[in-house]
Amino acid sequence: MACYQEITCPQCGGTHLTKSGLSACGTQRYRCQNPDCPAKTFMLHYQYKAYEPGVKEQIVEMAINSSGVRDTERVLRISKGTVISTLKKSVHPRASESAVRQGH
Repeated sequence: MACYQEITCPQCGGTHLTKSGLSACGTQRYRCQNPDCPAKTFMLHYQYKAYEPGVKEQIVEMAINSSGVRDTERVLRISKGTVISTLKKSVHPRASESAVRQGH
């Protein structure tokens, strides 16, 4: 007897999905067929914690709350390079507004 598991898109909650190949480590990848969905592909179980949804937001939030890079690395169990590159790519709204006001 086959076991059936209902899989939903983590972004839109849609159930119209197709298989979209395998990741490098062999995990099944899925594609949401909803044209309005922002998710292109996703996996149910990620090999590396930094790829999971919401981790990038946690990194930025911890930095705003004065956590250091090594603290963030230890708490979230991700590499220091990932923390630093995520912080470089993120744009904090207050910082960019103050730079515009000062004429930078």
